[in-house]
Amino acid sequence: MSLKSLSILAGRGRGGETEDIPRIDLAPGDTLAVVGPTGSGKSELLSDIEQLADGDTPSGRRILLNGEVPDRMPLGLVATLSQRTNFVIDTDVSTFISTHAACMGKVAEDWPGTVLVLANTLCGEPIQRRDPLQGLSGGQTRALMIADIALISDAPVILLDELENAGIDKHAAIAALADRGKIILTATHDPVLVLMGRRRVVMRGGAMSRLHVLDASETAWQAHLSELDEVFQFARNILRGGERLPAKGLPCHT
Repeated sequence: MSLKSLSILAGRGRGGETEDIPRIDLAPGDTLAVVGPTGSGKSELLSDIEQLADGDTPSGRRILLNGEVPDRMPLGLVATLSQRTNFVIDTDVSTFISTHAACMGKVAEDWPGTVLVLANTLCGEPIQRRDPLQGLSGGQTRALMIADIALISDAPVILLDELENAGIDKHAAIAALADRGKIILTATHDPVLVLMGRRRVVMRGGAMSRLHVLDASETAWQAHLSELDEVFQFARNILRGGERLPAKGLPCHT
């Protein structure tokens, strides 16, 4: 289907109270951060979207597509990357990518090569064509799936659950997905990821309690936190590569 909008209509919190945010409308290219303490209902909100809730989930929310209640689940509407992503198929990376591309009717190019170019910009240890899927690390697995979703999948809605725990380049991952006009919802505790989108919904007690729009002050915070995050990534990449941090040349940002 051609998705022009996805709308989240309020349900209720765990105490039965009506949610404070009556409606959230999302269009292709939008990124919405879902924030709140552990157990606040972030994953439940993503689940409601994944199953196109129609008042039939514990939250009582309803999900609209193009302003209407869908009469059925559209094929390939949502791609989800959860905190635990594991392969059960026993094959290698190249065969997996080629098979998925063929299933999507995309056979005109070297999809394994194209996908791996992107995937290997996201993770530290390169993924090879003949690597067994079940032998990939957690970070490699999520990098491969993000590249696959970005380049092969036609799903217009992407759900990401705590991307920061994947050990990958989160900035590049979000950019790769957003650049393709997909609606992205990311449940996260990471302040850099939170501020990468224009809006964020705050969860409390299973309910949507606040909806914030990025302002000028937070835009400045986003730039500063991104600089600090670059320093952290710099140190992480050196240390996990087996080297020592330099005595001089520490990246400094003010």
